[in-house]
Amino acid sequence: MVRSIRPRQTLKNLSLLAPLIFSGRLFTDNYFLITVWAIIIFSIATSSLYLINDIIDLPRDRLHPLKKKRPIASGKLPIPIALFIAIIGIFLSLSLSFSLGFFFFIIIFAYLLIQISYSFWLKNIIIFDVLVIAGGFILRVYAGAFAINVHMNVWFLLCVVSLALFLAVGKRRAELAFLQETAPQHRQTLSFYSNDLLDAYLSMFANATWLVYALFTFFNPPLTTGTSLLLTKLPLTIAGINKWLMATIPFVIYGLMRYMSIVYQGNKAESPEKVLLSDKPLLTTVILWALLVVFILYGVGV
Repeated sequence: MVRSIRPRQTLKNLSLLAPLIFSGRLFTDNYFLITVWAIIIFSIATSSLYLINDIIDLPRDRLHPLKKKRPIASGKLPIPIALFIAIIGIFLSLSLSFSLGFFFFIIIFAYLLIQISYSFWLKNIIIFDVLVIAGGFILRVYAGAFAINVHMNVWFLLCVVSLALFLAVGKRRAELAFLQETAPQHRQTLSFYSNDLLDAYLSMFANATWLVYALFTFFNPPLTTGTSLLLTKLPLTIAGINKWLMATIPFVIYGLMRYMSIVYQGNKAESPEKVLLSDKPLLTTVILWALLVVFILYGVGV
């Protein structure tokens, strides 16, 4: 059961922290605890959906070189038990979501509805299959914003959309590279995607991601006021600016380039969280980027 609900996949739900961090409320009141509670509720919903997805994809998973080892596909986890737990998880997540407000409930409900539709139907429609995967990341960020009721910068939202599309296309490109000529047998839409088409998509969304992120860092207003001890030691040429967040752009560019190089390895890029945990350079880059963002937003200027 633990393997089937994919604890590693909950890393995706950490994206609910993004609105908290970039809104400047990370260390304010109990916003952090509220966001953690939102992540737990969202994780219950996503874990339930993984069980349902494995039940629906059972015939194809048994033909997949990696997915055939999943507990449901291998027969180690009986389908009735998995379905029972999934239904309980869905109703539990919906009931708990009301504790964070009506709009958070709407996000959870919409996510469940879209993902179930994806499992039954949308995953077989070219382009829509990618859009739904990307939409899952976007809804996570909105869930984090609704949980603490904060405004999100428009450039930040555009960056989230671009990054979500980049990761979704990367997932399809990795599947195509790994399964090769047998790809259509495992996923119907892969028969309509070509390597050149997915490469064009990857390039388009990778460029959009770092460019929009660069604009976000430039237009994002400082969260604090005043002059820190650090700034007093620097030349006025650079100490007088309030665009320190632009220093994180190289990390984003490197992260995108590193992820693209992994995508073409196929099996290693089966899922974004697998890439993040298995690739030390990429993991180190993400950690350094996160620490630098927090330091700049909450440390510089106070």
